[in-house]
Amino acid sequence: MKPDETAKSDCRSDENATKRVPTLYLLPVPLSDVRPDSVMPQCNIDIARSVKYFVVENMRSARRFLKRCDPSIDISSLHMTVLDEHTSSADIPAMLAPMEQGHDIAVVSEAGCPAVADPGSDIVAVAQQRGLNVCPLIGPSSILLSLMGSGFNGQTFAFCGYLPSQADTRTSRLREMQRRIERERQTQIFIETPYRNRRMIDELCRVLPGKMLLCVASDVTGRQQKITTMPLYKWAKADTAYLDRIPAIFLLFS
Repeated sequence: MKPDETAKSDCRSDENATKRVPTLYLLPVPLSDVRPDSVMPQCNIDIARSVKYFVVENMRSARRFLKRCDPSIDISSLHMTVLDEHTSSADIPAMLAPMEQGHDIAVVSEAGCPAVADPGSDIVAVAQQRGLNVCPLIGPSSILLSLMGSGFNGQTFAFCGYLPSQADTRTSRLREMQRRIERERQTQIFIETPYRNRRMIDELCRVLPGKMLLCVASDVTGRQQKITTMPLYKWAKADTAYLDRIPAIFLLFS
């Protein structure tokens, strides 16, 4: 059996593998500038080598990722379709057409796991509605890795995505998160654009109780990875210059 055939069989039953049922692979991408084989199993790289049809969030980053998986990959021979936040829902079903012709498709996010806080979830929803074979692959998730490293409640947690941009609405959302922490002991997780990281910490220190715990996980899996948990009153005095323009995850608990 060839390496790519071995990789494909991991997500299919023996019966399906014999029938060569086409699969929609959800192919994770490293979160930082590291070698793909340092954060993903070899079977993922084998799939990246074998698939010819891709649905990607960003064409440039997808090409770079595939070349890092295997420099010998002929990018010009691949078929890539962009699925991002600007894609019309009406255009998504047509992206699955190669599967009707027996081809596998790989969904690739700009970073991390596709379909988690990512527009790739839209094509997965259509594939599920059609009864197509969907296979999520193992790979780095900044949300779960940050939760693991925080020391917070991993039994019940909520990922809130980006908070509202309007100040008063954002404050209301933070107050609601505080109530959920106090009432349900539920870890609250959210993200912010990197250039606003320090301002977000300042706002958290101003709006929420000083004893509330904040974990900031930055450059997860990268060379500058730092996962720090401490009360907000300590964050108010901390040097946060290292967070300038670095991707980070924020977690709150008490």
